[in-house]
Amino acid sequence: MTFLMGAVAYDPKVVTIWSGFRTWLAEAGLPFDFVLYSNYERQVEDLLDGRIHAAWNSPLAWVRARRLAAARGREVRPLVMRDTDQDLTSVIVTLAGSPLEEASDLKGTVVATGAVDSPQATLIPLSQLRRLGLQPGAELTVRRFDVGVGLHGDHIGGERDAARALLAGEVAAACMADASHLLFTTEGTLPAGSTRVLAQTVPYDHCNMTVVDTAPGDLADSFRALLTSMSYADPRVRPLLDLEGLTAWVDGRDTGYFALEAAVEETGFYDPAGAIIADEYTP
Repeated sequence: MTFLMGAVAYDPKVVTIWSGFRTWLAEAGLPFDFVLYSNYERQVEDLLDGRIHAAWNSPLAWVRARRLAAARGREVRPLVMRDTDQDLTSVIVTLAGSPLEEASDLKGTVVATGAVDSPQATLIPLSQLRRLGLQPGAELTVRRFDVGVGLHGDHIGGERDAARALLAGEVAAACMADASHLLFTTEGTLPAGSTRVLAQTVPYDHCNMTVVDTAPGDLADSFRALLTSMSYADPRVRPLLDLEGLTAWVDGRDTGYFALEAAVEETGFYDPAGAIIADEYTP
């Protein structure tokens, strides 16, 4: 039997990454293949329907997979994660010269976010603002940049457009992953020293390799063992790890999704059984 994994093609490099990993895994003795999806919603549905054994899932896809599984009396588990998927944060930034001193000062302003389905640039930071007493659509206006909808924020074009809107003075603040803020500063989208952080979210986890309970256990265990054995010092896999944004695969965990679960509940993004009920979301 071949162990079959799903991945979302948010960028052409996804083909390079998993084709390379497939060769490495085959040489290590694991019959492995992958299929590509245009959006996470179809991937999660196929995982629970048994068409694939594992899914390289966004955090939002993990939340839906867990709900779909629970509604069917099934189980999913996070097999592995990247070392860079744990304990991330998002930030709400304003221009350095802005009169805004803290997040509560955003009342009555316009705040830019990423795509509607971006955990790091929309769902989690807006949830943070709600906890501060600022209800989007009431106490403040949200200007959303829906780039790559269905990709769950993996395409950071929406975050980058939000940053550009901030720099142009079109919005009072912008939401983005802390890592994206650093990237935008490095690449010049946000000139060094041009922004100031108003608020930072609680830590959260990002992607995980989700395995369904119908997957062959021996192959899933081999898949986990081989991924976690990959060495960044190995010249065969180091370029692939760089493309995927990690230095090591680590054991998966399900304890870092509470902030996103709360945001999903607040917005009614998915219902308790995993059905899509979010307004203005068509993957």
